[in-house]
Amino acid sequence: MVEFKKIQHDTPINELINSTFSVDFLISGGWGYTKNSATIVLGTDMPLSQLQHTLASMRTYLEMNLTPPKEERFGSINLVEAHRQSVTKNYLCCEKVTYAVTAIKEDIYTQFINQYKEGYGKEGFSIEEHFSRRKEATLKREVDYWFEVSKR
Repeated sequence: MVEFKKIQHDTPINELINSTFSVDFLISGGWGYTKNSATIVLGTDMPLSQLQHTLASMRTYLEMNLTPPKEERFGSINLVEAHRQSVTKNYLCCEKVTYAVTAIKEDIYTQFINQYKEGYGKEGFSIEEHFSRRKEATLKREVDYWFEVSKR
């Protein structure tokens, strides 16, 4: 199983997200790897689950594409919510959201895209075989992301 490094950064989460992705969220706390490092949602104009998915996608993209060396980067990264659990203790409400993540090594994904562009519609190109090979090359993992959703 491929291991990805957790984000280690002294910059506050909202500042790092803003400098990397040019968006400004009302959040603080950590990167949500544990309940103690939960991302604290201070407010949002979008549905909470949409903000959570966006933050989880950003964290995953940082881990799998932006921070690894070029030869270890993944592309075609997709997250789908698999499970959600609410945990309340002493008036503090947290949500542990589990996401199913799929991705393909970036260099292999580029080859698949080029093969598809060059072969689609031509004799000898099997779309079924193409997508079967893509499926075999896809990494699947599950990640947990903790969010504190209590109002402060």
